[in-house]
Amino acid sequence: MKSTREKILRTLLAFPGSTINDLAEAVGINGISVRHHLTTLEAEDMVTSSEERHGVGRPRLIYSLTEKGLEAFPSSYLRLTQRLIKTLKGHLSPSDLESIFKEIGSGMADSYAEELDGKSVEERLQLLKPVLTQEGFIVEWQKNEETYTLKTLSCPYYRIGQDFPEVCALDLALISEFLNTAVIVEACIFDNAQHCIYQIHLDPEEA
Repeated sequence: MKSTREKILRTLLAFPGSTINDLAEAVGINGISVRHHLTTLEAEDMVTSSEERHGVGRPRLIYSLTEKGLEAFPSSYLRLTQRLIKTLKGHLSPSDLESIFKEIGSGMADSYAEELDGKSVEERLQLLKPVLTQEGFIVEWQKNEETYTLKTLSCPYYRIGQDFPEVCALDLALISEFLNTAVIVEACIFDNAQHCIYQIHLDPEEA
């Protein structure tokens, strides 16, 4: 049997913009219980609320799924991505496929060019961390005597990269273009390492 929480999420998937009364009727519980579940789901960033005016009187709250809430439901995005890459690989050489991923990574970095202008490597690293986090990476970095070490604790492309390791070219291009300096891959999870580790050269002034 589906949990109340799942019933609420599924109702919002089918009927975005539902009110508490709508959800109470659909799920079969009282409004107070619905409100309690919605408060928890909002705190988890699964659900968002907004005000809607409906005639005279105070506006009412309506609820919808956030992007995170939508991602809780099965989708075919992964299978579609794998099929697309497999098809591309059948028509392109490995180096051509890698070039496509490099171009994607470079394009992602280019979108931050104005924000990065005039920044040092360390300042760029501080800006890079939230960018990678937004892309689904969990990263940490540290400063050494002559280099920085950037370690990714998770990879959003892990399931794709198991079949198509060429996707790693995207990460490397994004990081190197974003930092505007040489980046060396020291370890990769697709080579049986626990984490992907990148060594980044210091600017002469920062060494």
